[in-house]
Amino acid sequence: MAGRRLGWAVVGCGWVARDYVIPAIQAARNGHVVALCDRDPSGLGSLGTSDLAAVLSDPDVQAVYVATPNDQHMPVVAACAAAGKHILCEKPMATHSADAEIMVAACREAGVTLGIAYDQRFHAAHVRLRELVAEGALGTVTQARIFYACWLPPDWSPTDRRSGDRRADNWRADPRRAGGGALWDLAPHGIDLLEVLLGGSWAELRALVQRRVHDYPVDDGAVLTGLFQDGTLGTIQVAYNCPDAYPRRTLELVGTRAMAVATDTMGQTPGGTLALIDARTGARSEVPVPGAERSPFLNQIEAFGDAVLAGRPFPYPSERDLRLFTLMERSCR
Repeated sequence: MAGRRLGWAVVGCGWVARDYVIPAIQAARNGHVVALCDRDPSGLGSLGTSDLAAVLSDPDVQAVYVATPNDQHMPVVAACAAAGKHILCEKPMATHSADAEIMVAACREAGVTLGIAYDQRFHAAHVRLRELVAEGALGTVTQARIFYACWLPPDWSPTDRRSGDRRADNWRADPRRAGGGALWDLAPHGIDLLEVLLGGSWAELRALVQRRVHDYPVDDGAVLTGLFQDGTLGTIQVAYNCPDAYPRRTLELVGTRAMAVATDTMGQTPGGTLALIDARTGARSEVPVPGAERSPFLNQIEAFGDAVLAGRPFPYPSERDLRLFTLMERSCR
């Protein structure tokens, strides 16, 4: 695959796409940006357009990163599949499982790859932690805990880092467009990541949600508890009502030999710390993380590109992601 590069289009150019996805594609050894599509293409330069059909008819576009609001994932993914494009779609998959099932079926029938963009799988600290678990460094893992939170008031609007413009569209607080609040937005990362780290599957998952601080019609906090098939307990706490000045991004795996603590690794940026606490002595040791400076989005883009260019499956099949999405949907009934 030396020298081969995948031609990407990005559909939905909000702050995550502008700040993280597009720079990752531009920096990837095996990819480049061919087109940018958004309902408001101003500020996207010569590659920007609002015409999705024109983007999908471009033979130089081989893969599409879908970063629209959640309610648009299904129609955009279906159109991409019909055009023969491979797709990496933002999480959560959709606003309900019926649309998610349509997405998976459309891509299967078209013979294109569908991946869901759980970038936390590719964070360097999490890759190293997964290796430690597999090597037995933690012993028998008994509990896994994630706290992943932020402050998202009703009037929140992101700022484009390059232009400094405010983009006032807080669709994450709109139940029709988002599907839910903090649970729907933040919890999918934890649900996926704990399976990846532990190498097992959830057997059951339950959720409690709150509307405690912010005056909007979606939850601003949630706690999920669940049991893995091997008996490990998992807890995921997410929130839109946690001030950003507080510690709010932690991951802990408790084992019989050691406890792993990852701090400030959850989120869009690289870095953070990973440490092990010895079960016998209580001594804490920092764990070196190869590639700690690399963006998890960059790692994800390159992994997806490698799979497509080599004609092999993406390591995380969409059928698995559909199972996790359905599990989350059922958890709050």
